[in-house]
Order: sequence, then structure tokens, then C-alpha cells
Amino acid sequence: MTDFRIEKDSLGELQVPADALYAAQTQRAVENFPISGLRQYRAFIWGMATVKRAAAEVNHSLGLFQDKQVGDRTVTADEMVEAIMQAAEEVMDGQWDGQFVVDPFQAGAGTSHNMNTNEVIANRANQILGYALDDPEKPVHPNDHVNMAQSTNDSIPTAIRLGCLWRLEEFTTAIDALGDSFAGKAREFNEIVKSGRTHLQDAVPVRMGQEFGAYARSCSRNAEKVVQAAQGLRRLGIGGTATGSGLNAHPEYHANMIATLERLTGLELETSDNLFESMQSMSDFVFFSGAMRALAQDITRISNDLRLLSSGPSTGLAEITLPAVQPGSSIMPGKINPVIAEMTNQSMFHIMGNDHTVTLCGQAGQLELNVMMPILGYNLFQMMDVFINTLQVLKEKAVDGLVANAEKAEGYLARNAILVTALNPVIGYLKGAEVAKEAMASGRTIREVVVEKGYLTEEEVDNLLDARKMTEGGILT
Repeated sequence: MTDFRIEKDSLGELQVPADALYAAQTQRAVENFPISGLRQYRAFIWGMATVKRAAAEVNHSLGLFQDKQVGDRTVTADEMVEAIMQAAEEVMDGQWDGQFVVDPFQAGAGTSHNMNTNEVIANRANQILGYALDDPEKPVHPNDHVNMAQSTNDSIPTAIRLGCLWRLEEFTTAIDALGDSFAGKAREFNEIVKSGRTHLQDAVPVRMGQEFGAYARSCSRNAEKVVQAAQGLRRLGIGGTATGSGLNAHPEYHANMIATLERLTGLELETSDNLFESMQSMSDFVFFSGAMRALAQDITRISNDLRLLSSGPSTGLAEITLPAVQPGSSIMPGKINPVIAEMTNQSMFHIMGNDHTVTLCGQAGQLELNVMMPILGYNLFQMMDVFINTLQVLKEKAVDGLVANAEKAEGYLARNAILVTALNPVIGYLKGAEVAKEAMASGRTIREVVVEKGYLTEEEVDNLLDARKMTEGGILT
């Protein structure tokens, strides 16, 4: 038995691995683009297969499939469509992920990805119908049947949209779960009053619970932004075919496809009000990517805070302790590093870089098509994948188990001369500055200096310097 079989496309014959479900056009792409060794994400494979599954059903309902005579056998339209739909559903379920072998760095708007999908589904459908992979009379054709009424130019962006929406709930659940963990810490730490810091310098008091409550709210706000940005992805351009005109697609195909895709996926989808715009513009993807970038910069900021707050423990802030998940040094015994927060920073930097690529791809469209869709889609799916995994790990291995060092935090606050700010409404800014400078220079407390100068009585200053009250706002009297 040979390790190869011969497949044919419009350029001629080509050797393909004997057991591969893909065929000549996929093999050419493998040989032409040995660039990164990367493969498209499961969400994209699922999205492409879902388009093919829906298209077979819709085109058949519109009477576009015909019986086919193969030797002595008549393969009916019903048989072909059922086989195509079954094959597509197997791909949707992840049974044939290993057959999707084309590098995301490629040319042609994703034609190689599209043909990889068409060929896998066609050959698997032929197997279902009882034909061998090397049978020259296989009835289901990748272009004529699986790709019917489609073009790479409308199927690829549709698949990207579907794939992003497919993982959207998983993504927002990860954001919300991290936010919930921060909210739990906010409740746990609510009675710890500590120094606020602005410009990395001492500032007026805050409660540690307020600090962590802000992290929680940041997560929920960003989840809202991501959901809002995803709304534009629900508008599908499938049916525009090559340029937006819908050539070779039935007039009812576009609307029927949206309805069928909604039923198959359970997603809320919309028809396009301008198929030409849907073919030309990648702005919906850029907008969605931008929401992820905004989340990435916020998560970066929060991770930086966790690293600062846990610094030391002997010579840093050490107001919190992060869980020890691994030794921190190959040379310094006992050292523990904030590795989860550091990993998070690196992941977020990568995501922000991906967003820049998506932006560059979005503006690179020309006339009726944007040919940069393969790497645009890859970057979007990678952003979502890295986000989901990173946020889960940050929650489970860092935030859930972090503890507050209340004695350390409150000890810093006791030495904070900026507490004098609460006295401004009574003694004025200039006297307050005078008191703060003297307290810092002498190492005495604000209370001691302000009473010594006769600006306030002991009773008055004790009332005004109630740190817990300072965290609740208003004017202290």
C-alpha cells in the first residue's frame, strides 16, 4: 500500500497523503506556506464547518442540488446533502481537527483555509456514501457541492464572526469570574484601612476593600464593553459571494442562511444591510479587538498593582501575600516571586500586540476585498484563547488565595503624614503643609505637631484624623 494517493485540481495532479481527508488544493497550500507551524483555532474550524453545514441545507431547500449518475449508481441529491451535512457536523464536533493543516500565514483571503474545509467535508461525505478516498468517481465535489453559493470572500469572515460569538460567553464568564473573586476580597478586606498612593507616593487613606472593589468593577465594566463590541459581529455577509453582488447565490440564500445559522448555533444573528460593505470592511473585527485591548491594559494595570502590593516581603510594601506556587529563584533559597501576575502581564502584552496586527489587517483592505483575513482571524481567536486561560489562572492561582497583611498596611498608615489633608477645611492648606513637613522631618505624628502648634486641641484632632471616616468622603468636622 502506497503512502500517497493522486489528487487533481485545476493546476494538475499532486501527491496527497493516502489517508488525508484533504486533497490537492490543501496540499499545495501546505507546500507553499511552510511559515509558522501554527494551525487555526478550533473556533475557526467550527465556524467554517457550520457555514458549510448550513449552506448544504439551504441550497438543497432552494432546489440547487441535483441527482448524480456515478457508473451504475444514481446518487440522489438527498443522499449527497445528508452526507455533506453529516460530514460537516463531524467537523463541528471536533472529530477531524487534525485534517486542518494550512498555516494561517497564507495568501488569498483564506482560500486555502476554505478549500481545506471544502475538501475535508467532501471526502468525508464521499466516505459516508461508500466511496474510497482514491476513487476517481467520488460524487461529492469540494467546489461544486460543499462550496455551492459561496466564495472564500464571504465564508471566511462569516466563520470568523461565528467563531468569536461561539466563545463569547466562555470569555465573558472568565472575566466575570475574576471580577467575582476580586469582589470577594473586597468584602473580606473592607475593614483594613491603609495608605492610598498616588504617583507611588503617600496619599489619603483608603480601605483595602475599596481598592479591590475597584478591580472588581473594572472587570465587570470591561465585560460589558466586550459584549457591546461583539454586537457588530452578529451581522453576517454570507451570500455576498465574491464581491458582495451575490453572484451564483439564490436570491433567498442570504436570509435563509442567517435563519439556518441561528437555528444551528443558537446564536442571535442578523442579515447584512449592505453585502458590499460586509465584504469590504473589517471594522467590526477591529472594534471587537479594541475592546479586548482595553481589557488587556486594565488587567495589566491590576497585575502591576498585585506585584507592587506583594513586593518584599522584607523590603517592599508586602500589604498582601500572593499564593506561593513555585520556587522563585535558582540561586536564592526561599525566594518566592509573583509569577502568576508576571505571566498575566506577558499574556496581556501579547494580546495588545495581536490587536495591533488586527488593526493593520483591517486597514489593509483594497476595493471589494480584504485579503488579510487569515491572520486577522487567527489573532482574534488567539486573543480570546489566551484571555480565557490567563484570566482563569489569575483567578485560581493568585486572587482566590491572596491574603491581606493588615498589620503591615495599617502600620504604614500610622506613619503617613498626608493624613493632614483631612485638616485642610479647618486649619487651611498652608498650615497643613507646614505641619506635614515638620512631622516628616522630625519623625513625629501629625497629631503631635498640630497640637504642639496650637492649631487644634487633642479632642479636635482625634476626631478629624479618624482614618476610617476619611475613606468615606465628605468634609470632616
